[in-house]
Amino acid sequence: MHGPEHHFLDGASFLVAYKNASGEVDLNQAIDILAKRTIKMPGAMCGFWGVCGSTSSIGAVLSIIHETGPLTSNDYYKDNMEFTASVIKRMSEIGGPRCCKRNAFLSLSYAAEFVEKKYGIKMNLDNTSCEFSSWNKQCIGKKCPFYKN
Repeated sequence: MHGPEHHFLDGASFLVAYKNASGEVDLNQAIDILAKRTIKMPGAMCGFWGVCGSTSSIGAVLSIIHETGPLTSNDYYKDNMEFTASVIKRMSEIGGPRCCKRNAFLSLSYAAEFVEKKYGIKMNLDNTSCEFSSWNKQCIGKKCPFYKN
């Protein structure tokens, strides 16, 4: 339900979907790099650091795809920051407590929209509704954009 495994799995899921949507990436190499980066991300980043691990994972994927790093000065560096900032802003509007499923749904849907807008890569994006509400004792119910009655 919740946990740091999302820090890898959400980015890996996006990588596969990106590749399947004709995005150019060496999938095996990218998965290996992502695993090395995300293993360093602790659980509860959202509450203790103010940054969602799912969003950071997809930000890491964008940096892997575009080969950006801390010294990069091209538009991809700015794009990565724009993506993560937009998702974190939306999460801040919804509020807490944390829900890794909600944040994964947000991160992945924003990422699909982002790569289409920025790079013309169309990814399938279905209407997402949560099926985990009954498992989450802290579910915010109707305040969640993915809540299913």
